[in-house]
Amino acid sequence: MKKKICVITGTRAEYGLMYWILRNLQKDDAIELQLIVTGMHLSPEFGMTYKEIEKAGFKIDKKIEVILSSDSEIGISKAIGLGQISFAEAFSELNPDIVLMLGDRFEIFAAASAAMVSKIPIGHIHGGEATEGLIDESIRHSVTKMSHLHFTATETYRNRVIQMGESPDRVFNVGTPGLDNIYKLDLLEKENFEKSIDFKLNERNILITFHPVTLENNTSKEQFEELLAAVSELEHTNLIFTKPNSDTHGRIIIEMIDDFVANNSDKACAFKSLGQLRYLSALKYVDIVLGNSSSGLTEAPSFHVATIDIGDRQKGRIKAKSVISAAPERSEIRKAIQKALSQEFQELLKTVVNPYGQGGASEKIVHLLKEIPFSGLLKKKFYDIKAN
Repeated sequence: MKKKICVITGTRAEYGLMYWILRNLQKDDAIELQLIVTGMHLSPEFGMTYKEIEKAGFKIDKKIEVILSSDSEIGISKAIGLGQISFAEAFSELNPDIVLMLGDRFEIFAAASAAMVSKIPIGHIHGGEATEGLIDESIRHSVTKMSHLHFTATETYRNRVIQMGESPDRVFNVGTPGLDNIYKLDLLEKENFEKSIDFKLNERNILITFHPVTLENNTSKEQFEELLAAVSELEHTNLIFTKPNSDTHGRIIIEMIDDFVANNSDKACAFKSLGQLRYLSALKYVDIVLGNSSSGLTEAPSFHVATIDIGDRQKGRIKAKSVISAAPERSEIRKAIQKALSQEFQELLKTVVNPYGQGGASEKIVHLLKEIPFSGLLKKKFYDIKAN
């Protein structure tokens, strides 16, 4: 009998990270892939990216609406409640053998809660990580404790999951599956990339993604103003913005990006979603990845490109030597840009090693899901490090 594996995806970034997991599950005769799409994928404001999933040839079994018109704390709390109700109904209908999810967003928390109550085992990707500036930190660790199989990105993260009481024989260091796109996709040549975004690159180019820091109150506007001030006067430099997720106060940043691009269309462009192919292709040609997106830590090092990580959103995550941390202040960001472009730092970039692996995580995860019996996963014994 085929194993029924239900995968949850709520954002473009998360789908990109899991693309090759989905593809490998889809083509395996021993597995029945079930796919639930939720969150930003179903929002016109964020690009209706579920269409990209269907275009890629994946059958979507359930579409679960959770995003409300508000990105406030109350709105997101209501979205979690609505999501848990809808996921419970979907799991009852699909009856999966295991639910596979990645990360730490509120949609994932809702899905994990529903699966736990429904007595369905959970496989969790990217547990054990730290993002001290976000509610994602608490969500990620909560999902870890609700999960039964863990696929971590580094050995340090594996040890953290074990420290939380999860049995070592259920925690696997596989690396980050997002790196598989780098080695499997046929990335665009420069001219084709420029055509794909309808924008010419300059002597220097910066890829910017900035998300709200959700454990801080009303800092989004102020911090993003500092970022824009730091880059607005750069000479011979073009800016490519990718817009933030549906986090609390994310719309503030989206409005600021739109205003900036409207007033600087000669040197700036913006996208709701570049998609994996264009985003990774951009990493081939930009000089700096600027902002506070996890991709600057996990994927950019594989391209030997400098990352400037602003503020506390990614505080606590393992960082390659290609990552420069900067306070969300224009003077500090400018200093970081100067350092990133310096000859000394450019030489350092040539020998950078990505701490998140060299690809192959997707195959490892699918292999483990095939080989591990799901019966008996639900009952967990707390693994006490001192007792072992």
